[in-house]
Amino acid sequence: MTRSASPLILAALLVAVSAGLHAQSAPAQTGQQPGGPVITFKSGVEAVTVTAAVRDRRGRVIRDLKRTDFEVVDTGRPREIRDFFAGDAPISLAILLDVSGSMAIGGNMERARHAVTIATSNLTGGSDEAALFTFDASLQEVISFTRDMERIRRVSLAGQPWGLTSLYDAVAAASKAVAARANRHRALLVITDGVDTGSRLTPPEVSGIASAIDVPVYLLAVVNPLDHPGGELAVVASDGAGTSTATLADLARWTGGDMRIASMPAHTVEAVRDLFAELRYQYLITFEPDPTPGWHPLEVRTRQKDLNVHARGGYVSGPARSDD
Repeated sequence: MTRSASPLILAALLVAVSAGLHAQSAPAQTGQQPGGPVITFKSGVEAVTVTAAVRDRRGRVIRDLKRTDFEVVDTGRPREIRDFFAGDAPISLAILLDVSGSMAIGGNMERARHAVTIATSNLTGGSDEAALFTFDASLQEVISFTRDMERIRRVSLAGQPWGLTSLYDAVAAASKAVAARANRHRALLVITDGVDTGSRLTPPEVSGIASAIDVPVYLLAVVNPLDHPGGELAVVASDGAGTSTATLADLARWTGGDMRIASMPAHTVEAVRDLFAELRYQYLITFEPDPTPGWHPLEVRTRQKDLNVHARGGYVSGPARSDD
């Protein structure tokens, strides 16, 4: 079953998404990419498409489900699945790299750059695409979406960390860029040490905006081995309670994504491999939304009760209109 947020969190999401959609009144860019239709985003919702990943109790990705295996519950009511896609498809991945001053401590920048190399090595240049964003006090689009993975690897090795961290602001902005892509499988990979000192948005607000446009956010927190919760050399609690990592994990789950922590190269390789196992085989489920304006909590589940579905926690409905 999907993980769901508490009523207080859902209330925060409603406020945040409404504000986020107001800021998105202009239509997003469109384009034709191999493996997917042209997608145009307008204010209002005419159809809701949810990206879902399914795992069993052992964490293995499940790849053989059909339309009839899924149930969609919208604000407590079942919804008919209108369109359904299952299978491999090209990936659009935006990499959001933290270059703030805190990344210069304890070798975290080197860990982050290694993660960029591993992530781009898992993409196929002929069909997949990636973009590189960096952030400190503001978001910078360093390389727009491209199939030239070597170019992203080269650029990620340049520059030195500096400045404040506006992590949640950057996630909110970068997720909109990914949503404009036409590939069926899309995601935002955030590589950071998890320390946010400059954001104006709260984690529930960012999650609401990202969930509303169906972009799963995957967070890879690169840390010193002493700061790795549950690690062999850790000097912090294994559950991460009271730390920034617990909040970041919540953000990822609200968008249908996930979070991993890496302090060793082997951790990074394992985390990225697990991410792409999920990205390569996502289910796309489309249904007609409830016309009632506002935030609608959403649950995507399978009839097989021992499977876990990762999908966004809701959507915003309202009268669709053209932004001409």
